[in-house]
Amino acid sequence: MRSVILTLSPVLLSATLSAQGVFSNKTQVILEKVIQDYPNHFYNIKGELISQALQTSRYKSTLQLPGAESTVITVSSGSQSSDWSCVVLETKNFAEARERFAAIYGQLSNSIITTGGQKTFILSGQYDAPTEVRKSTTIVFSLLPGVGEMKKVRVELTLRQVQDGWKIELSVEDKDEAQGALTSN
Repeated sequence: MRSVILTLSPVLLSATLSAQGVFSNKTQVILEKVIQDYPNHFYNIKGELISQALQTSRYKSTLQLPGAESTVITVSSGSQSSDWSCVVLETKNFAEARERFAAIYGQLSNSIITTGGQKTFILSGQYDAPTEVRKSTTIVFSLLPGVGEMKKVRVELTLRQVQDGWKIELSVEDKDEAQGALTSN
């Protein structure tokens, strides 16, 4: 009985939250579609070929966050891996970058993600406030509960200093050993 309740709880929670519109925003909707295509190495959202090297091909993505500057899918034939990466904002103004970073985190944190077979996950990541003295801040999101091949999904939100400004990127890729919020000086 307990396992039935635990199995149905995420589905009921998802239906309740969706009905209330708690997590309905365009950023979350696009990210959900990207994550749904993760098991296919983003095949269904791959657009035209941008560049090709020895074992790496880069494609435009057919899915892009609202207001994003560019969205690319990188496929590596050598390691059989692929990732989806979106440049959300490039600006010289740190305060603007910090605000947008926090807003995107707010749109994604604790979002309900439904994948194939109607499995429901919660996107979870610990917020770390960026400061101008750090060169980068990265928040790593995981899908909870981490089961099946979806436990390998790693969603990263990064704010980093580039030349004379700041760049925010959102990416979906295979998870490695590092977890949590990352910062560098």
